[in-house]
Amino acid sequence: MADSGLNEVERKRKELMLYLRSMGISPFGERFITLHTNKELKEKFDNFGNEEIAAKGRVVAIRGHGKASFIVVRDFSSDIQLYFRFDNLGEEKYKFFKQVVDIGDIIGAKGTLFKTHTNEITVEVKDFMLLSKSMRLLPEKWHGLKDSEIRYRKRYLDLIANREILDLFVKRSEIIDAIRTFLKNKDFLEVETPMLQPVAGGATARPFDTHYNALDQNMYLRIAPELYLKRLIIGGFEKVFELNRNFRNEGLSTKHNPEFTMMEVYWAYADYNDMMTLTEELIYAAAKEVIGEESVQFKGADINLSPPFSRISFTEAFKKYTGVDVDELRDTKRAKTALETLEIRMNKPLTFGNVVNEIFDKRVEPHFIQPTFVYDYPLEISPLAKRKDDDSHMVERFELFIGGMEIANAFSELNDPIDQYERFKDQVEAKNEGGEETHMMDTDYIEAMEYGLPPTGGLGVGIDRLVMLLTGKESIREVILFPQLKTKTDEEEKE
Repeated sequence: MADSGLNEVERKRKELMLYLRSMGISPFGERFITLHTNKELKEKFDNFGNEEIAAKGRVVAIRGHGKASFIVVRDFSSDIQLYFRFDNLGEEKYKFFKQVVDIGDIIGAKGTLFKTHTNEITVEVKDFMLLSKSMRLLPEKWHGLKDSEIRYRKRYLDLIANREILDLFVKRSEIIDAIRTFLKNKDFLEVETPMLQPVAGGATARPFDTHYNALDQNMYLRIAPELYLKRLIIGGFEKVFELNRNFRNEGLSTKHNPEFTMMEVYWAYADYNDMMTLTEELIYAAAKEVIGEESVQFKGADINLSPPFSRISFTEAFKKYTGVDVDELRDTKRAKTALETLEIRMNKPLTFGNVVNEIFDKRVEPHFIQPTFVYDYPLEISPLAKRKDDDSHMVERFELFIGGMEIANAFSELNDPIDQYERFKDQVEAKNEGGEETHMMDTDYIEAMEYGLPPTGGLGVGIDRLVMLLTGKESIREVILFPQLKTKTDEEEKE
């Protein structure tokens, strides 16, 4: 710990730490077992009487009154007040407390509970231990830390400073638990598939690549687990899901983080209609279990999550909000005119799929505030979905939009290996023409399909965005514990 990065108060704390060590006292103490959390001590106050109890936590406030001091410590559950008194601790121990304990330190204390004249439940301390000396000062006004750069880059300070942020991530965990419980109650089996893959498949996205030294082989961080999960369906599993980390080498925004959490579900002998029902039931169940309500507030809107959700076809939605027929965009001149009319600048190749996606994302998606399934998509933007029987240019796919953003994507999975091979070939040709977000050829998956993939419904749910929705947060960075940020240089850190 270099002194150059410390201010005067922090240098004194370091000197104190070194002094304690010279006296044979550890500034970083040993295990300290408590039978009750701080919250339980307060909730069950009447049960303890004069029984000795133990409390622990980080010191977040200190008030001294001569030979008596009050401090507040915070553990994972709650804050509790400790009362240090000269008469209880004796001169040596009380002097040690006054000299050593600072805001930010972690301590353990033993004593009995009582209520102050303001009726605050407090521990009258009979003994205490320094468990970890805080060498650095918490940020100025740490109790209301607002600087998003500091909050995201040093999330540990955010969690210390803002109790509601810690509670938010507890809620995130509860949402994931609720999803798992819902699926397991419907007999879906949780599985795990590779995160390092020889072919980046299951979505059209630009991957992160790396090198596997032991195999002397280039590999990709997965952009989706889809093709491995469908291999499991081929192998005989009928209802599987995976909660997983995906990696897509693309831009950052309030709705996008290159590393994100996705849940994918596959259900043999089902189709996209079954997945619609499953999706709305799952989201409703998670909201009721964790939020306790069927409505949430998001971006100023009151959003009702009660099934059934609204439904509208892709072509109908496209026409309604852009005034353009989707099929017109197959003509390059008309596509250019549409982009100009809708004031959209596009840097990707002017293919039908790219134009449709760009216009839909910019001019259609934001209109869907209440839960809405948009169904039946053009084949060109859905390389893994089954064609509709009555229209070979369209596929059985839906996306769920809530709060103006995509929450879920689902298909009746393509199970014709010949059709799949031809679509992969089209994707490879698009990549050769300059497309970056295209699907790679995966001959191993084609071979697996040739053994027979039953009719299957597949679903992907963006967990980070679902957490945003259920907690009312408008940026994806708010709901990811450690969002990716550009690394700062040493000089930038000093500024």
